[in-house]
Amino acid sequence: MMDRRLLLASVAGLAALFGFRWLRGDEARAAEKFEIEKTPEQWKQQLTPMQYHILREEGTERPGSSPLLKEHRKGTFACAGCDLPLFASETKFESGTGWPSFYQPLPNAVGERKDSTLGMTRTEIHCRRCGGHLGHVFDDGPKPTGLRYCMDGFALVFHPATPSAS
Repeated sequence: MMDRRLLLASVAGLAALFGFRWLRGDEARAAEKFEIEKTPEQWKQQLTPMQYHILREEGTERPGSSPLLKEHRKGTFACAGCDLPLFASETKFESGTGWPSFYQPLPNAVGERKDSTLGMTRTEIHCRRCGGHLGHVFDDGPKPTGLRYCMDGFALVFHPATPSAS
């Protein structure tokens, strides 16, 4: 009997984490307008299933699953939905969380909104151009900002810096 309760509690927890979109205030978000707007079908044609889940359904990836977690070259991390540059590689740091982390976005790159999912209040970060969900920001990061932009790696693409011609 106890195993069955544990299983039901686990399933309910996962459903709440990934399925209860009504907890996220979709009505307010639907009223937001972005420079790039597409139908769900258009996004599904453009994005991988994982990218769609994260960017358009506010999902998340398993910790440690993004290849960008170990990306250390110079360059720019951009939105996988619209290719807007979001973070410079110089602001990336190892947070130990399993998700790519940055201490500062590029100017005019991201937007914020309150996220009260599962009864806790966090600050959700999205692409300011297409509205794609990127992750959350926390106040436990390194200097100079003290912020940790904990981003889903599958919501990002990396563009290496081009070598300068001598």
